[in-house]
Amino acid sequence: MKERNKEAKLSPLLFKPILKQKVWGGTRLVKEFNKPANFDKIGESWEISDVEGNSSVVAQGPFEGQTLNALLQNYKEELVGPKIYEKFGNTFPLLIKFIDASENLSVQLHPDDHLAQKRHNSFGKTEMWYVVKTDDDAHLITGFKQSCTKENYLKALNHGKLASILKKEPVKPGDVFFISPGLIHAIGKGTLLAEIQQTSDVTYRVYDWDRVDIDGNKRELHTDLAIDAIDFSFPIHYKISYEEKVNQPVSLVENIFFTTQKLNLVDVTDFSIEIIDSFVILIVIEGKIIIKDKHNTMSVEAGQSVLIPYQLKQAVNISAKQATVLHVSI
Repeated sequence: MKERNKEAKLSPLLFKPILKQKVWGGTRLVKEFNKPANFDKIGESWEISDVEGNSSVVAQGPFEGQTLNALLQNYKEELVGPKIYEKFGNTFPLLIKFIDASENLSVQLHPDDHLAQKRHNSFGKTEMWYVVKTDDDAHLITGFKQSCTKENYLKALNHGKLASILKKEPVKPGDVFFISPGLIHAIGKGTLLAEIQQTSDVTYRVYDWDRVDIDGNKRELHTDLAIDAIDFSFPIHYKISYEEKVNQPVSLVENIFFTTQKLNLVDVTDFSIEIIDSFVILIVIEGKIIIKDKHNTMSVEAGQSVLIPYQLKQAVNISAKQATVLHVSI
């Protein structure tokens, strides 16, 4: 293994985006971030993924063409860190996306680890949103307006009035939301955001605004699965307050699944990326950064996400004229 590492030292990894066509998708991912789409209604760009059947492929450099899962199986703890590999094995634990909602997404929720493992042999889905761009009337749905029981929820749902009991939150760029399992939620039209989540594609859709999909059919609802997964507790504040700072990390969300900090970088030439127990993901929201380690230099543009392996700890610096970056680790 040591000889192999000398020959093929890990480097910062940039992946080809996995684009997802959605009935509610738009054109912002192409226009704003130059995603290479050859179809319309691009709803999601999966930036770093190890979801089965959707493992990200390295876009450039010495590992070009290799999948994230293959690299993880080959490099194990050197890619993700000893503690992370011990816990998650050959599954990369996070999924990074950009989401463009030109129409409202369905009202939905996600199960926690226990329920997802029991029903789907999957991780649960704890996630967070960082709002990148918005239209003037953009909004999100996060939970109920007021305390709600299972009976009140079912009554509203069965009478086509679910939207009337949901909390509608106006949003602007820079807003941050923590979406815990069981939280009823939806991304509203006119919102472009970055999503950081557990590696899971399990979603319970409970209301879809009575629309049809691209084939003219209504999408499947998961009413029965959802009822035991919904968190009816109230109130819980899901919007994250934080203070902007320049050239120093600002904590946004910290839990057992992921830790996210915001970096507002201005005229930096040697900003050190600290890698402690896990890999680091840098999501560039605005501007451009240059990443350097002992052997490589990489330019990362707005709308791109780069994975910095654990093996490179204490050896990575970034420079930027002006950039907004999300720093994600576990």
